[in-house]
Amino acid sequence: MTDVDPAAPMTLAGPSAAPRPAGEGFTRRRWLLTGGVVLGAGAVAAGGGLVGLDRWRRFGRTADGQVPDHRVAPPPGAPGLVVARGKDPAANVRAALDRIGGIRHFVKRGEVVLVKPNIAWERTPAQAANTDPTVLAAVILACRDAGAREVIVSDCPVNDARRTFAMSGLREAAERAGARVLLPTEAGTQSVRVSASLGNWPVFKPLVEADKILNVPVAKHHGSSRVTAGMKNWFGVTLHERARFHAALDQTIADLAALVRPTLTIVDATRVLMRNGPRGGNVADVREHGAVAVSADPVAIDAWATELLGARQDEVEYLALAVARGLGKLDFRAVGFTEITT
Repeated sequence: MTDVDPAAPMTLAGPSAAPRPAGEGFTRRRWLLTGGVVLGAGAVAAGGGLVGLDRWRRFGRTADGQVPDHRVAPPPGAPGLVVARGKDPAANVRAALDRIGGIRHFVKRGEVVLVKPNIAWERTPAQAANTDPTVLAAVILACRDAGAREVIVSDCPVNDARRTFAMSGLREAAERAGARVLLPTEAGTQSVRVSASLGNWPVFKPLVEADKILNVPVAKHHGSSRVTAGMKNWFGVTLHERARFHAALDQTIADLAALVRPTLTIVDATRVLMRNGPRGGNVADVREHGAVAVSADPVAIDAWATELLGARQDEVEYLALAVARGLGKLDFRAVGFTEITT
């Protein structure tokens, strides 16, 4: 995904640095050090023909500027945040989506859906540094069941992409569920305006061109921001001069959350890395929570994840910054919070 190891040295690439071609051996950090830009996306037919990368390159839906707003409000009477708990992560995904209004309310037949997991580290599912493969597969299957024409899955690992996609189990799970998964080397970029301070930034094209976006992060501890969940997951949309993001980390998280307005955020809390994140590695740092949370409010669901991780909301600066931007509610219980057991 999205995480950069806060202990790792980084060099700021100059603003005129040109993107370099990257092979599968290029790591995320190496791209950062060379001023590279990210890419990655995949597409799969779900009841329709494959719409490939050439289409994305030829038919942009917006000029340089903003990412389209992909938000869809839950139907009247539905809760604003649902947490499903149980032993089966796939059952938790299905139950939470059903309770918030059903996947067909959010994803329509024939649409292209970008599913953005956290695939950052060469870690196994038991180490809880990445989105759980079963959760990702369940989200893909739900989108296909709703009639999505394509499901796109990609992220840009901190570690070697091929090894990370394999070791995490996410590539195999996504492909078996019917998504086409590409390493971060094959899609184009489009310039969008992130904020007044950051200016224009190249992001990967599926972020701009997909009909719907489902953000599927893992909830875990982060050494710098205290918590990483939905909003922090947007660091993975670009690698262009990523060191600048960490100069004002919390402000950048809020800026990116204002840039990308997902249809839903689906937080994987099956296993939660409670300390020594974002990389982790020691299973003793992982707690089994057996939960999946779903919301259309990115602030509320991150506030829930903050409480799950045992942090205070006032310790997570980006939450208040996001509220000030009008991105959601800090009091997650005020959005119609519902817990169910599967």
